[in-house]
Amino acid sequence: MIQKILTILGKQFAKFLNKPNSQYTSTSVFTPAQLRAVLKPGDVILVEGNLRMSTAIKYLTQSTWSHAAIYTGNQTDDQEIEDPLVLIEADVEKGVVAVPLSKYCSLNTRICRPVRLTLDDCQKVVQYAASRIGNTYDLKNVFDLARYLFPTPPVPIKLRRRLLAFGSSEPTKAICSTLIAQAFQSVRYPILPKVTHGVDQLARELEILQIRHHSLFVPRDFDLSPYFEIVKPTLDGEFNYKNLRWDVESR
Repeated sequence: MIQKILTILGKQFAKFLNKPNSQYTSTSVFTPAQLRAVLKPGDVILVEGNLRMSTAIKYLTQSTWSHAAIYTGNQTDDQEIEDPLVLIEADVEKGVVAVPLSKYCSLNTRICRPVRLTLDDCQKVVQYAASRIGNTYDLKNVFDLARYLFPTPPVPIKLRRRLLAFGSSEPTKAICSTLIAQAFQSVRYPILPKVTHGVDQLARELEILQIRHHSLFVPRDFDLSPYFEIVKPTLDGEFNYKNLRWDVESR
């Protein structure tokens, strides 16, 4: 009975968190066409969300990025669909779903691309994320976020990441960054692993990577990762600042 009540309350609060923040302003300069032209399957799109929930996540992570989705490319045979479902994400209300790129074209975004990810492993990463479609959002996450929307004592910076290690850890539930982290960890692709140092039999120094638990990953980790490159659509191709047209009155 208690669990049923908590589920109902969680869904209601999720609706509250999923409402847009009226104070959000976008400085995005990427058009939908520019994004489509450079995106490749396996790319991670970070989003500066405009929702109430985004405010809590950005505060806890001290980052611009509050949400992450993974680009899968058009998985249908119909290439004439104007706005295909090319992103997979964990939505607080709908759970793990596929959504069109247009959902985030009006928001500030960043493209993070895994470096030298093999075609075979890229397909496995995409398939992993796709296989989770239909899973529910981890509503325990929602209750944990609730306390940050009301007046509370300041949270020390060193504790903020640990406070994001929330969730029930049930395999049929997910939150945005942990879903993507699990997908890449399934092929042993690093994001921000723990690094320890050792030596081999010839006394050569070695770096040994340790997998961090997926619940500790947040959207900004893909931005900070040394194993993901940042792709900017406006710099792709033949960018030349000499060809830009400036408003002479803006000097």
